[in-house]
Amino acid sequence: MTTNQSFTGYVGTYTKGDSKGIYSFTLDTQVGRITDVKVVATVGNPTYVTVSEDNTMLYAVAKDDELGGVSAYSINRETSELTELNKQLTEGANPCHVSINRQQSLVVTSNYHKGTVESYVVNKDGSLNPAASVIEHTGSGPNQERQEKPHVHYAGFTPDENYVIVVDLGIDKVITYRVNEDGTLTEASTLSTTAGSGPRHLVFHPNGKFAYVMTELSSEVLVLSYNSEDGSFTQLQSILTIPNDFNENNQGSAIHISSDGQFVYAGNRGHDSIAIFSVNQDNGELTFVDRTHTEGNWPRDFVLDPTEAFLIASNQESHNLVLYKRDETTGTLQLVQRDVSVPYPVCLKFLTN
Repeated sequence: MTTNQSFTGYVGTYTKGDSKGIYSFTLDTQVGRITDVKVVATVGNPTYVTVSEDNTMLYAVAKDDELGGVSAYSINRETSELTELNKQLTEGANPCHVSINRQQSLVVTSNYHKGTVESYVVNKDGSLNPAASVIEHTGSGPNQERQEKPHVHYAGFTPDENYVIVVDLGIDKVITYRVNEDGTLTEASTLSTTAGSGPRHLVFHPNGKFAYVMTELSSEVLVLSYNSEDGSFTQLQSILTIPNDFNENNQGSAIHISSDGQFVYAGNRGHDSIAIFSVNQDNGELTFVDRTHTEGNWPRDFVLDPTEAFLIASNQESHNLVLYKRDETTGTLQLVQRDVSVPYPVCLKFLTN
């Protein structure tokens, strides 16, 4: 664990209302306070951002008029300001998710509206080349309103980074793609989830043997075992993130895991809560621990700070960030601060050093 007391975080937003683009903030872990919220990049709909392993680069999904794609920024560590290096944009909707590998050589994006996953080779200066791969999914699911076509919602790297895992809400599939030397992607394996579940995001256990998928439509966490030899998954368990008797609209959002692999956290939009689960380290299965209200409306994302003593949630429709103190033994959350104003906040990421 890092011993720093102050950390810089970034917020990706929907640029409607008063929102201007990407915001930064400061978390003081000694006093437990978020301060200094400010705009650091003006860009259209940077709803998801990611930070490079060495904390020098930030990549954001982006929209510019009728074009959508991804923007590359260098990070000023002194001021937290962002300097745009370049954009890779194509006609149509912007992506909804972006990831970068640890080597900082490849960026992948997911496009919900187009049903595509794209890969981009990174130049030495951090800028992006045009897409090396653009893969378009086909098919549909039983939910006629939400699964009328593919809706790719997540693409991220396996622990060994030999594969990219793509989660498609529209066709109820988790698809593994092998990463080729030239940055292109080749399909390697597919897991079909329960029809109508609408898988949204995935996170790996630190041991690399298990993965956890948040479903948007059925509000479940799916526990998967992972075979690193061929990139395949096998489902072990599913567990609800909302109470059994909750009958109002709920849509699962983000899923994250503590770095010790002891606790999985899953967001609920509608129930407006974060569900907490303990992890069986032998078989990866989850046991429900608690649910914590997000003190706002429509929690789109949340993040553990670099010390993992705190968790911050972003409420998209009530325009606030909420800070919790995290008990590292029980995994439970205690409210600290809920009045941090950010318009239409979506994604949260920290600089880690």
